[in-house]
Amino acid sequence: MPSASTKAAATSTAADTRLTPGAPGYRRMSFALFAAGLATFALLYSTQALLPAISAEFGATASAASWTVSAATGALALLVLPLSALSERFGRRAMMTASLAVAVVVGLLVPFAPNLEWLIALRAVQGAALAGLPASAMAFLAEEVRPRALIAAIGLFVAGNSIGGMSGRLVTGWAAQVWGWRAGLLAVGLMAVACAVVFRLLLPKARHFTPGSLNPKALATAVRTHLADPLLMRLYAIGALFMTVFGAVYTVIGYRLAEAPFSLPQGVIGSIFLVYLVGTVSSAAAGKLVGRLGRRGALYLAVGTTTAGLLLSLADALAAVLLGLVLITAGFFAGHAVASSSVSRTAKTGRAQASALYQSAYYLGSSAGGTVGAIAFHSGGWAGTVLLGLIAVLGVVSITLYGSHSARVAARAEAGRLRVRAAL
Repeated sequence: MPSASTKAAATSTAADTRLTPGAPGYRRMSFALFAAGLATFALLYSTQALLPAISAEFGATASAASWTVSAATGALALLVLPLSALSERFGRRAMMTASLAVAVVVGLLVPFAPNLEWLIALRAVQGAALAGLPASAMAFLAEEVRPRALIAAIGLFVAGNSIGGMSGRLVTGWAAQVWGWRAGLLAVGLMAVACAVVFRLLLPKARHFTPGSLNPKALATAVRTHLADPLLMRLYAIGALFMTVFGAVYTVIGYRLAEAPFSLPQGVIGSIFLVYLVGTVSSAAAGKLVGRLGRRGALYLAVGTTTAGLLLSLADALAAVLLGLVLITAGFFAGHAVASSSVSRTAKTGRAQASALYQSAYYLGSSAGGTVGAIAFHSGGWAGTVLLGLIAVLGVVSITLYGSHSARVAARAEAGRLRVRAAL
């Protein structure tokens, strides 16, 4: 006969109505959030592949033009926490819908910016609008998907990010080569409109969301609790450092490829971002990596892959640079998927705030990487940007090693307490 614990487990599983692969609604939810992730990254980084063209039109340096990216990611980083708090009151679905709608409208206005200052301002507004989407999406998944399927579900959302980043840059690059950079931005805006429609039509209603109150004290308490958690703090730092590498590399790569010895045209530079497809694969495979190697093992693999890519990209051969970008992209998306899903699993309460803090750190890393990476490129060329990336991945290794050491110390301490209790 089945034991009582077996019966309890079966009852618990039967009573769990959260989504799992193969269940009704899971596929619709996956496609909807994939579309949202695609639109988010396509809009957020829409000017990145166009920076050389923007610099040429406005007579701006690489570091000045990079603010069209950093302003968007910085505004997102600053507002993701307060907007996640609103999602606790009004619902993840409503927040994601409103955020995407406003971002799409601003995206249709961005191509008509009369000067660099207006372009940066509109991009900041667009980033602020998008702030309501990433953390709400992570919290939605944590509430609506069973824990064993969570990493895979978040991996699909992150895969949408990678496809969005790739397609946005690809579309802007070729449209800019034929009709100019403004046409490229308009094309991305129209693509985001289609994604927003797909998202709204497919996303199922939340079945496990419980509205909370807009209580500033409760929000502050949740934030303090998460910031006092050593594991969450390490995950936030890892996300920020990975994104520093990624933001620096992809903000500057267009300038490098436009210069000698490559001298590539705008459309070809935009096509370079096809390597984002590698990120789609590596982020979707993050769950399997964690299953085989553990969280820390998966992070070490991501760091090693990213480091190899940075070093390989120093060569002046186009094939080596492309392979380097492939490795950097694969390592980044794998590391990001592992860290972000670990945040959702670690936080037992206030998941929206926990995810929001991760997103805030993540996009602050993007802003810092884009701006500092451009400064490093201006000062030391591509080697300066690579050096910045290597320093960041060294930070990821240090944090992960410290986490391993802390876990061993805690395990020894717990074993000692158990021996003392047994002796008593």
